Amino acid sequence: MIYQLYQAQADLLAPLRSAAALASGLLRPVDLGTITPPALRQWRAACDILSGGALTHRRPEFGLAEVRVGDRDCAVVEEPVDATPFATLLHFRKENAPAQPPVLLVAPMSGHFSTLLRGTVKELLPENDVFITDWRNARDVPHAEGRFGMDEFIEHVMRFLRTIGPGAHIIAVCQPAVAVLAAVALLAQDGDPAAPRSMTLMAGPIDTRVNPTKVNALAAGRPIDWFERNLIGVVPWRYRGAWRHVYPGFIQLAAFMSMNLNRHVGAHFDHFRALVGDDIEAAAAHRGFYDEYNAVMDLPAEFFLETVQHVFQEHDLPLGRLTFRGEPVRPEAIRHTALLTVEGERDDICAIGQTAAALDLCRGIPPAMKRHHLQLGVGHYGVFSGRRWANEVCPRVQQMIEATAL
Repeated sequence: MIYQLYQAQADLLAPLRSAAALASGLLRPVDLGTITPPALRQWRAACDILSGGALTHRRPEFGLAEVRVGDRDCAVVEEPVDATPFATLLHFRKENAPAQPPVLLVAPMSGHFSTLLRGTVKELLPENDVFITDWRNARDVPHAEGRFGMDEFIEHVMRFLRTIGPGAHIIAVCQPAVAVLAAVALLAQDGDPAAPRSMTLMAGPIDTRVNPTKVNALAAGRPIDWFERNLIGVVPWRYRGAWRHVYPGFIQLAAFMSMNLNRHVGAHFDHFRALVGDDIEAAAAHRGFYDEYNAVMDLPAEFFLETVQHVFQEHDLPLGRLTFRGEPVRPEAIRHTALLTVEGERDDICAIGQTAAALDLCRGIPPAMKRHHLQLGVGHYGVFSGRRWANEVCPRVQQMIEATAL
């Protein structure tokens, strides 16, 4: 019933939000600058916030139309090169660009669309031929398409690496670090030529026993059937994925926001003051962030529950118990793929040491091919987005790619 209750609330609020949007638009033409009554400015700001605060389930645009490569500007074309019912392998093809190292960026399936990594893609584009896993909203995947769990996620990573071909590099951001490490290990075990030349794991939960966070404690603090009873919903009949069991994106968003509630409340008060004071730049920055943050996608229930169980509760990968369709996953089989792990000093989702644990698990990789970078002064999102990512983290990732490129 949890999804149906959310949908009913959203339907009831829709007319109110529409009315607020209309009122905000009607009030704007009567703005006469400093002589506009303060109460009218405040009313308009309140209507603006109410109309723009709704969650959406539509994937935003990447909006990366052009990139500077060397001394010339190249147009960027988003080109699907492979697709399944659950994901598209999206290629950011640069017109008239020289040959560059192919890089597969594996986005998290954690309640937000892959466009959350827009800033990550933007910084990688000038030096690399970038591909990304563009996961589909599970509520739009017909029930007849079947399940999607950890095995299917790992399978997608291997499939997309094979589509790109030999000589690729792979980057996992946050949650997919476990699946990416497993996929690379399986390719190594099979001697598959699609095994990447380098693997970068960024803020990922390789071993959540290390410095457990509140997120880790929550995941480990209840039996798996509690998560199934209380957090899994059924997609309403009106959507293409009707009757599919999902972990709704709105629950994931609420959990993230509750971890930093004061910060989000403060941000909205600042936005209100910016609107009242006609600070257009500050208001646009706030709106741009929350338009992306409030765009949520549902996760297949199997994937969410198996991630909680195998990654956060049973620690299958670091304990050597992880399997793929019954086959053991052996990280020590990786010998020819260089490894970089990246962590954030202030990460309250994936703490220091949890990603670096991969360095010990991959004992078959020579020490000279393993590196670690701890980024000071950033939390979880700062590892892959923002100024520190662009100026300090991305150059380390690029060094690893260039050092192992063909």
